[in-house]
Amino acid sequence: MPKVSDMIHEIAQSRFLKKEDVGQGILVTISSIEKMNIAKEGEPPDIQYVMRFVEVEKPLVLKSTNLQLCVIALGTEDTDLWHGKKIVLYTDPNVSYGNKLIGGIRIRAPRTQPAAVAPPSPPPPSPAFDDDIPF
Repeated sequence: MPKVSDMIHEIAQSRFLKKEDVGQGILVTISSIEKMNIAKEGEPPDIQYVMRFVEVEKPLVLKSTNLQLCVIALGTEDTDLWHGKKIVLYTDPNVSYGNKLIGGIRIRAPRTQPAAVAPPSPPPPSPAFDDDIPF
């Protein structure tokens, strides 16, 4: 059996994004989506889709829920249109696996910055005063 320190090191050295990598949220730009063998060395192949980002080295393994969340966040099922788009990856403590809450990475659209409130426009200039009174 491995030592806990070896196990922690292995987890920390994961080739893929983990919830600890994204924390409360990170803004990322999608660089590609590709198929990849995500199996550990020596295990049978496990080909899954992964999403790569400009800002982080590790890819995100895409499962059904996050694919559906991408469609919502990006407004299209056409993954060719996702390249260059920004999304937020964040830790959701409510992700479950095997009837246990374990937490996991979820995807959402970036929050838009509120539009700057324009200062009120100045009142129109009043007409020039005409003191010629005709009477």
